Amino acid sequence: MDSTSAENTNQLKPLNELNSEDQLLISMCSLARERAYVPYSNFKVGAALRCDDGTIFSGCNVENASYGLAICAERTAIVKAVSEGKTKFTTIAIAGLNKNQFVPPCGACRQVLSEFNNPNNDMIVYLYQPEGTNVVKTSVSELLPLDFKFN
Repeated sequence: MDSTSAENTNQLKPLNELNSEDQLLISMCSLARERAYVPYSNFKVGAALRCDDGTIFSGCNVENASYGLAICAERTAIVKAVSEGKTKFTTIAIAGLNKNQFVPPCGACRQVLSEFNNPNNDMIVYLYQPEGTNVVKTSVSELLPLDFKFN
């Protein structure tokens, strides 16, 4: 999604208008992006996930020669959080760059985010372009309106 289409369906916000906690989250996802292991695609993505108690877990994408074994930044952050006993999340920030477009979570990451989303307190999603001055603010429910639930 480019910045013009983002204005139609999501909120395009100046980075400097975010509160200090959200600016920190953006900074952390950008730093995590620099740690990405991407020897095949060189497509770096970073994520920072805030838990309901304020704890933040970051993650980056990690590629593998067997492409199907790669893991995305969003899932890395979630797995780190869950492995530390955290399952309630409020916000995730994702930093990626693809030809001047914001990089939203892939379908698998959207479903994993949905697994931990509280529809009564929808998880905020910030999309950030490294070194940019704007973010797109959206939510998990907006990114995956018809998520799969095991009932």
